[in-house]
Formats: sequence, structure tokens, C-alpha cells
Amino acid sequence: MTETFKAVVAEDHDGRTFGSVTELALTDLPDDDVLVAVDWSTLNYKDALAVSGAGRICRFLPMVCGIDLAGTVLESTSDDYQVGEQVLVNGFGLSETHWGGYSQRQRVKSEWLVRVPDAFSMEETMGIGTAGYTSMLCVQALQDYGIEAQNGPVLVTGASGGVGSVAVMLLAKLGFEVIASTGRAEENRDFLVNLGAREVIDRDELSRPSKPLESEKWNGVVDAIGGETLATALAQTRYGGAVAACGLAGGFKLSTTVMPFILRGVSLLGIDSVMASQTKRQRAWDQLAELVDVELLHSIYTIKPMSELPELARQILDGQIRGRIVIDVND
Repeated sequence: MTETFKAVVAEDHDGRTFGSVTELALTDLPDDDVLVAVDWSTLNYKDALAVSGAGRICRFLPMVCGIDLAGTVLESTSDDYQVGEQVLVNGFGLSETHWGGYSQRQRVKSEWLVRVPDAFSMEETMGIGTAGYTSMLCVQALQDYGIEAQNGPVLVTGASGGVGSVAVMLLAKLGFEVIASTGRAEENRDFLVNLGAREVIDRDELSRPSKPLESEKWNGVVDAIGGETLATALAQTRYGGAVAACGLAGGFKLSTTVMPFILRGVSLLGIDSVMASQTKRQRAWDQLAELVDVELLHSIYTIKPMSELPELARQILDGQIRGRIVIDVND
């Protein structure tokens, strides 16, 4: 009898694309060299766009959604991974050009895999997920540029979201003075202060048309929003500072001038987590294992069943979700 399992598959329904829970068989899966029994995934903004059909994430249909997965190797024709090893995947086109993590079984390419660090359970790696791994890439980019804790505050935009909440936690652990920007600032204040934010400001202070240059405030910035927020953050960054940009929840257009770059020597650092090299990925996960307070991490994420993904997707797009959502694909 053919083994079947559940997955969230995006398909065309009368001209509209959205994801729903579907039964698949092993023979439906891609022809790659490692078969993983998936236990955990995550819900990111990009996942919500794919599941809801609100954004053109899936390059072809049908598509199994989910840009993250963590599970155990069931079969492998690769010399690099053995049956029984715990592994994770972030990005690499999952949910876009390759079937993703919202599936109880998935075949993936061995070169995409990272072994689950000893410091974390599989569930905890998805508490971090692509959002947290992207946060680590942003923080490392600022550090590599030369941004140091003693030189002044670092701004984190979208601070109550997946990328932002982990960025606040990481920067605070490294000794930075963290200023967290978020919607519903009063509602989210205690949550962000607990993660290490020194101050919480409302996103409306940044999400507005900006002047070419404004008062210098930030030594560095982790921006997960884009659009007007990014433009304002650039205008407020101090001489010689840097902005690590990784998101576009506030829009993909950037209306700014050359003034921050040529008069203040500000640098805009683009952060891509999807196709980052394995060297960058391993470095990020190694430092996450050193910096993440697991107890604090558990206060950031909530576990939800895969069956609730359509409703959860709507909530994250409406800005109703704080922190991280870990998806139990077997529930």
C-alpha cells in the first residue's frame, strides 16, 4: 500500500491561488537525494503570502508551501548525510521553486542541509527559523562592517515580528543599546523590553515621508520593513553607520537620496538569506548556538498545528501575530 501523508499545497482554484491541506504520496515528491521526515516548520511573512495567495511566491503550481523545515533523515543517497541525522533547511527556493516544509515528508538536495546544532532541539531551530537566521546574518553584517556596541544605539524595525524579535535578543546579548520600533508600541513594550530593548518607539515615527537628512540617531540599523521606514532610518543614521536591510513588509520601493551615502558615509547592506552560501549559513547557526538564550527563545514563539495555517496566514498579514510561530506539521 502506498504511504500517504499530509501537506499544505498551493493550487489554482478558479483563478485564485491558495494553499490547503492535501494528501500526498512519496511518489509525488521531487527526485532529490535526501528524504526527510519533517516534524517542524515555521510561519514567515513570505509563507503567509504563499498560503493565502496574496503574493506571487510560488513560481509554479502545485507547490508545497513552507520555506523552513526541520526533521530526521529517512533515506539518503548522499555520503554527507546518514539515516537518523537531524537536519534543517532554510530558504533555497523552498515554497518558490522547490516543494517546501509544510509536508510530513519532503525530498531535498543534500547541499541545502544544515545539521541541527547540539544547542537546540529541532523545535527550537524552527523557533529561530529563517527569520532568526536572517536576523543573525544582519547582525553579523553590521559587526563585519565595524559597528560596535560602545559607539551608540542600534535601531531594529518591525521589532515585534519574527526577524525583529530575534534581532533585539541577539543585539542585546552582544551588549548593544537596542531601540525597537513596532506597531502598537504600548502593547508590545513589555515583550520587547524582556528581550533586551532599551527603548520602544512607535513605527509611525519612521513610517512616513522623510527628509534627505534628519537628526543623526542610529549607529546601526536592522531593517525588516523597507519602504518609507527604511528611507527614514537611512536619513537618521549617524556618520559612518550602516543599515542591514532584509525585508519589504512596508513596500519594495525605496524613495531616498544619495545624501546619507555621500555626506555621512552611511552604507546600505543588503541581506539575502534564501541563497546564502553554506559558509554563511554555518557561521550564522554556529553563532546562534552561542548567543541564543533558549529560555528566552521559548518566550518568543508559539506552536500551532499545520491545519491552522490558512487562518494564521491571514493573521500575520494583518499584523496580528507577535514573535514567531512554529508549525507542528504532524498536528
